[in-house]
Amino acid sequence: MAHDKASDMPAEHQNFPSVAHCCDTGREAHAAAADLDGTLLVSRSSFPYFFLLAVEAGGFLRGAALLLLSPAILLVYKLFSEAAGIKMLIYVAVAGVRARDVELAARAVLPRFYAADVRRDSWRAFRACGRRRVVVTANPRVMVEEFARECLGADKVLGTELEVDERTGRATGRVTADGVMVGRRKREAVEREFKAEPLPELGLGDRESDHDFMDLCKEAYMVPYDRKAARVPAAELDSPIIFHDGRLVQRPDPFVALLTLLWLPFGFALALLRVFLNLPVPAPFVRHTYRLTGIRLSIRGSPPPGRTPGHLFVCNHRTALDPIIISIALGRPVACVTYSVSPVSVSLSPIRAVALSRDRAADAARIAALLEEGDVVVCPEGTTCREPALLRFSKLFAELTDRIVPVAVEARQGVFYASTVRGWKCMDPFFFFMNPRPAYEVTFLPPLRAEETCGSGRRTPEEVANYVQAAIAGTLGFTCTGLTRKDKYMRLGGNDGKLRPEPEKKVE
Repeated sequence: MAHDKASDMPAEHQNFPSVAHCCDTGREAHAAAADLDGTLLVSRSSFPYFFLLAVEAGGFLRGAALLLLSPAILLVYKLFSEAAGIKMLIYVAVAGVRARDVELAARAVLPRFYAADVRRDSWRAFRACGRRRVVVTANPRVMVEEFARECLGADKVLGTELEVDERTGRATGRVTADGVMVGRRKREAVEREFKAEPLPELGLGDRESDHDFMDLCKEAYMVPYDRKAARVPAAELDSPIIFHDGRLVQRPDPFVALLTLLWLPFGFALALLRVFLNLPVPAPFVRHTYRLTGIRLSIRGSPPPGRTPGHLFVCNHRTALDPIIISIALGRPVACVTYSVSPVSVSLSPIRAVALSRDRAADAARIAALLEEGDVVVCPEGTTCREPALLRFSKLFAELTDRIVPVAVEARQGVFYASTVRGWKCMDPFFFFMNPRPAYEVTFLPPLRAEETCGSGRRTPEEVANYVQAAIAGTLGFTCTGLTRKDKYMRLGGNDGKLRPEPEKKVE
């Protein structure tokens, strides 16, 4: 039986039924208010998300400080005050960090980890309410809002607000005068939010500090902790996570966070060994030295032999190492073209890397000149994509030659991602080699037949680009999308991803 809000019993003494008894049909005209951790999410701990925020907005040293202090924070949270424990988490994670960096890290990194932990029964009840859906959480609103709106279908997030120094634009590490959103503060926030309309028909929570706002609702249900509770598949959420940033592959629960930090210095030393040991080795022999240093390279298909003019190898883009790995798989040097390349990457690259200018005519001439000298690798997505999806392929490559060879590549990374939007791109190759057992799979598809090209087959560039995209996606089991580099950078970095020259300084 659902809880009736007309009861006079104090909220802390109410006995709410389990969410298992909640009916998720016939709620189109209802509103819902629900807690996040332990309610809409399976896990009750917010430590992994604060750790991610600390690392991605403040660096690994800040993450190490948070992990070191986590036992004391847990002690305060459990024995003294939930609000005090959360204040400590907030201070260590964001004090002194630019508010913009906190916002971007929360938007680019956290949704993927949140989305993997959504609890099926509570989310279905929450999502069934059609009038309004409000998330009420003790976590900082900025951490949760992007995910709650995009993936959970929330209309509003009521959370703790971070204090920001208006002069410096940095988080002070404290919360605003409204305090941490727990207990009666949750109740007051819900009352303010629904001041001009009926209170929510459905309330969901998982702990005693949620009872205050749950008591306002016509029906209220507790979500019992069950770490094996069914989770919502990513495809069923309101918005799939195609783009995400951050270096960490695994959810950093305390034990995983500890292992990651302990591995960091050893991993960096191993990456240096892998890079500089393999750098002088001729391309035909690198696959063998890779095996000796723990790098797995799987090669499938039969690439065409080298010739002049060269072939245009068209591949999907997983990391900055894609062209280098293709060169190793071919056993011969190739040139590659890219929209952005760091001086460090150029100096350490065993193949020729040429930067494109985004001027269509100039770029076409540059690639055509490279093809006259030998094989060239292009990544027409224009940027990396981590998920099993392909971004829209630029049609430029289809206009340059009929000697096109599609190549499907996949990178396996267990601890660190070797791509970033907000971080240091020059470190991307090192982060790949910092993984204990990194792996690459390269599949050479048959070269395009004459009738499948623009020149001999009179296909349009769009048709050729779409055909190659579909062929690579089919080989990898990926999904084709129409998303672009601009979409990715606007989502994750708040910019269009273009490198702009610094304005010239005026001489006084």
